[in-house]
Amino acid sequence: MKISCIIVEDEPLAAERLHNYVQKLPFLNLVMMFDNAIDALVFLKTQSVDLLFLDINLGDFSGIKLLETAHIKSQVILTTAYHEYAIKGFDLKVNDYLLKPFTFERFVQAVGRVQDFFVKTEIQQPKKFIFVKTEYRLEKVLFDEMLFIEGKGDYRRIHTHTKKIMTLQTFTDFEQEIPTTIVCRVHKSFMVAIDKIDSIEKDRIRINNILIPISDSYRQGFYEIINQSTK
Repeated sequence: MKISCIIVEDEPLAAERLHNYVQKLPFLNLVMMFDNAIDALVFLKTQSVDLLFLDINLGDFSGIKLLETAHIKSQVILTTAYHEYAIKGFDLKVNDYLLKPFTFERFVQAVGRVQDFFVKTEIQQPKKFIFVKTEYRLEKVLFDEMLFIEGKGDYRRIHTHTKKIMTLQTFTDFEQEIPTTIVCRVHKSFMVAIDKIDSIEKDRIRINNILIPISDSYRQGFYEIINQSTK
């Protein structure tokens, strides 16, 4: 993933060095550079970035004051020539504290911690949608909107609350992209959204007054998922 970032540094040489370090890492996307905390604060009021490289000594309105007075949602790496601010940085729960002059290797180590944070965050947040190829575009389909997927010859038709989407993507594609606890295969020609099932009777599923058969090949796996969802 790309990590968007800004640099807040009032020393030209330090800013240039940091800029060069950022440019060496392809997963970092430098959005803006500021030589004072006030301009950075104004920017952050209307724009969001993933990571903030923040110098502490920025005149009257320091980097520390910025963190204390503003609600900064970005991850923060502090940069300073003074080690006495390390404890304060810890109190402010910054990601890392780079003591100038720091090496590129130390910079990579600090950024690596931020990258690990975002990777873990992505893993913890379940996927909520897929993009489906239809005609000449990719269309976003929310799992919450899906009712069932129906096979129509070479095509699959996705039924949602508001529309039907035709695609050449296969059932195998969908099984690889969507957790079975959300959308489950029940027949060679059908997948159903588990939370949209109104009733199940005599191996037939009712969703929005549509009856969908459960075949022998998928019966056991389907009922195992249903049993788990009722516990």
